[in-house]
Amino acid sequence: MRVAIVGAGAIGLWVAGKIARTDAEVSLLARGATLKCVDEKGVIIKSKGSELSERVSVSDDAKSFGPQDLVIFAVKSHDLPAAANMSKDLINQKTIILPAMNGVPWWFLESTSHDLAKKALYSVDPNGDCKAILPVKQVLGGVIHASCFVDEPGSVQHVMGNGFIIGSAAGLNVNQVDVVEALLQAAEFDVTVSADIRYDIWYKLWGNMTMNPLSALTGATCDLILDDPEAKAFASSVMDEASRIGAAIGCSIEQSAEDRHEITRKLGAFKTSMLQDAESGKNLEIGALLEAPQEIARLAGIDTPSLDHLLGVMRVFNKSLTARSSQ
Repeated sequence: MRVAIVGAGAIGLWVAGKIARTDAEVSLLARGATLKCVDEKGVIIKSKGSELSERVSVSDDAKSFGPQDLVIFAVKSHDLPAAANMSKDLINQKTIILPAMNGVPWWFLESTSHDLAKKALYSVDPNGDCKAILPVKQVLGGVIHASCFVDEPGSVQHVMGNGFIIGSAAGLNVNQVDVVEALLQAAEFDVTVSADIRYDIWYKLWGNMTMNPLSALTGATCDLILDDPEAKAFASSVMDEASRIGAAIGCSIEQSAEDRHEITRKLGAFKTSMLQDAESGKNLEIGALLEAPQEIARLAGIDTPSLDHLLGVMRVFNKSLTARSSQ
């Protein structure tokens, strides 16, 4: 099986290294120092005191790899339109497309039976590039439950989690899903095939859309945020609004915000991916985590004052962060 991973950040490296341990022919699209290091040393994964290095084909030019059986996108949501354009040569009509990314994907309203079906989400696909290049009928939705960070180019430190949930977005047949499930199992992921991948995506978003931004804003780990009653109450109010949005589009969540906070507490003092990005001065992933839920709420006629406030503050913070980084 020919598998390409687009994106050589923490999750992309981790996924590439694990799949490279199978019989699959693995390629990695990377740039700069990461490309050089992976070419020289392979993908390095460190986890719980152990270290492994796996060789993969690596390039910054998709043409050098050609059409693939499976393309996994492991980029930030705001980078996906550009990544999709870079990856055209990896994709033909038989390619399975698996976005392993946080937040609401561009195809999210494609398969809903709600009145919003087929509505475009401009917050994550402003020019329609993803819809044009990544046909929803070839998309396998994905949710990863893991924490990783890059400690040096080409090297990823795996902190915790090994879950990989997959499910057809709209048109993949059972055999295609089975093939990817078998591959991920061979790569030793804890794989779950979902009957409703939209729900799994929304459920992960439900927690991420508060803890990620609030940790980036405050520089605090999630335990400290939840220890403050006002900060926790604000997070809960955003999550309550997200629950109402989810119910309107067929992604009803039965848990309460407090239930989810208790799950988050069990993870201890960990840094969210958005806090890591903020500390590195990177552009933050607010489109798929905050703007897309707000866009869906507007389409559904749902008021979201708490979400609106969080989004406004995050936009200002992100502009300030990127301005400082460019100086």
